[in-house]
Amino acid sequence: MMIVGFNFNKIDVEKKEMVKGKISISNNVSIKNIEQKDLDFGKEKQNALKFIFEFNSKYEPNVGDIILGGDVLFVGEAKKTKEILDNWKKDKKVPKDVMTSILNTVLTRCNIQALILSQEVNLPPPVPLPKVRVEGETNKDYSE
Repeated sequence: MMIVGFNFNKIDVEKKEMVKGKISISNNVSIKNIEQKDLDFGKEKQNALKFIFEFNSKYEPNVGDIILGGDVLFVGEAKKTKEILDNWKKDKKVPKDVMTSILNTVLTRCNIQALILSQEVNLPPPVPLPKVRVEGETNKDYSE
């Protein structure tokens, strides 16, 4: 079982108001649907699932939004992919190990894209960035 593809099909960024005062940024990712997708690798057919996701960074109060949508292709054994799909159709649940892998992939790619998009429209970064804190002497050479 492994992830073999990742695609964005929706990229939307909007800055509604000037950034002033204290703002809060909330990031959310959700799986909207799972679909069966058979892939052909040479002479063999592979059982795959397409996990359709949406990622949202919301800047409050009413400062802006970043919305990213897309899908992750997941390949596995026929029995396992059928079981995942059946459980999703029945009660919208996915095994913990599979969901962890899918969500970590989505978050990694979306956080990077959201960071780039926030810079393009002058919104604060949606994820905390490392900061340098200088103590004591200030004439030091900080090159590595």
